[in-house]
Amino acid sequence: DRASILGIAQSCQEAGLHTLEITLNTSGALELISELRDTFPDLNIGAGTVVSITDLENALSAGSQFIVTPILDEEVIKRAVERSVPIFPGAFTPTEIQRAWSLGASAVKVFPATQLGPKYFKDILGPLDKVKLIPTGGIALENIQAYFAAGVYAVGMGGGLLNKHLIEDGNFEDLTQYFRDIISEIGS
Repeated sequence: DRASILGIAQSCQEAGLHTLEITLNTSGALELISELRDTFPDLNIGAGTVVSITDLENALSAGSQFIVTPILDEEVIKRAVERSVPIFPGAFTPTEIQRAWSLGASAVKVFPATQLGPKYFKDILGPLDKVKLIPTGGIALENIQAYFAAGVYAVGMGGGLLNKHLIEDGNFEDLTQYFRDIISEIGS
């Protein structure tokens, strides 16, 4: 809900996280993106689950500062690049990853990482060493360091970042500390 998302954003900011993605399949996503941009000007707020040009235009109109797609849609990538908007398209295979990169992706989201593991990313980065990879799906406090050790550019976290029990309890102080623990794990 809206109050929880605002609490999450506040915890992100306090912990030192800088980027928050709102997926377009979230109820009221476009309004949330706009409100978050206004309320948290220091956060980088973007739209995820962008699967069409219409989604892209709606997300940008709402103030999205970056775009994440679950798929490789060449037209969406090209349009975002033309407008100088960072875009992180979804890909899975080496061919899809290279195609997304060659179209101008800022980095390539690889999903689901749980099906692949850190070794996949290390293997991909052997021949595709210029590509910036962002594994998503299944990234958690317990395995985040292994992905960075494999050479990824960044990680995308959903369930592994958003501790449901703390959010349901409205315990944003402990959520902020949980975010700090994740940042610490990355740095260790």
